[in-house]
Amino acid sequence: MVDDTQLQIWFCEEVLPLEPSLTRYLRKNWRTEDDVTDLRQDVYEAALNGARRGLPDRTQGYLFTIARNILINRAKRDRIVSFEQVADLESAANVHIDIEGSERHLAARDALRRAQAGMEDLPPRCREVVRLRKVEGMSRLEAAEAMGVGLDTIDRQLRLGIRAMADAMLGGSGRIQREKPQRARRSKSQ
Repeated sequence: MVDDTQLQIWFCEEVLPLEPSLTRYLRKNWRTEDDVTDLRQDVYEAALNGARRGLPDRTQGYLFTIARNILINRAKRDRIVSFEQVADLESAANVHIDIEGSERHLAARDALRRAQAGMEDLPPRCREVVRLRKVEGMSRLEAAEAMGVGLDTIDRQLRLGIRAMADAMLGGSGRIQREKPQRARRSKSQ
């Protein structure tokens, strides 16, 4: 038996993150949109009851198997089931569901688009330094020679460019923010 604290931690850390993909699965495989929330709650209840006997090794497969079984049972109970609907649900269970991988792929593509947009907004010299150092993989010296500038320029432009791109990727303006030189101040008492 699994104690309630472990069960709660498992549910919050492993089951709840799957909610968007579970909801999409239920919407795709059930004909009435209004039933999706109730179906999802039934899946959660069955998952919690089953996990009380022991936490599953593969939460995602466990959860989607329960969802498929609940959809089949609900369809049979409603007696409005077509052979095609049961066949679709059966075939969906045999397909390896890599929803986490798909979501990671979409998130990575979105991050790449934001990085490209941030890079395009950089001033030309700064953009060239970032491209040579981070995309082409050139060393500081190689980039400096290719552009005909000093190492300090490469370092400064790279630092400014990376900061501006990070700002853009995090939803900021993506503008270059130049560092203000530190000036020695004289006290007014002198």
